[in-house]
Amino acid sequence: MCIDAVRHVKGVGMNFDEIMNCTSEEVMLKQEVACKVPWYAYEFAKNIPGANIEKCCEAACKDPYYAYYFAREVPGANIEKCQEAVCKDPEYAYYFARYIPGADIEKCQEASCKDPYYAYLFARYVPGANLYY
Repeated sequence: MCIDAVRHVKGVGMNFDEIMNCTSEEVMLKQEVACKVPWYAYEFAKNIPGANIEKCCEAACKDPYYAYYFAREVPGANIEKCQEAVCKDPEYAYYFARYIPGADIEKCQEASCKDPYYAYLFARYVPGANLYY
């Protein structure tokens, strides 16, 4: 049953309920597969006890969207690594600066200011924003 869950990842989706009944070796095998897709890596780290957070973070951070949510919702996430990924997108750089404790405001502002809309939101809603940037 657990091996079927691994094969399921490439198709419709990952069945996390099946993973909960697997041995630690089988969980690590599933993590290898999950970490090939940013969404699965994020969900795996968020929902599976004993997941290797650093490995999942590396995979989730291939996409700014999942990097932001990884930092926001996964305990023990590497904030610096997630920030590096989100700063490739002005929208998620803004969200990161506004909602993630420990964000580097200057770095996020530099990324957000590549889009006038997010530059405005950044200046208006992010405490510590440089209004003269």
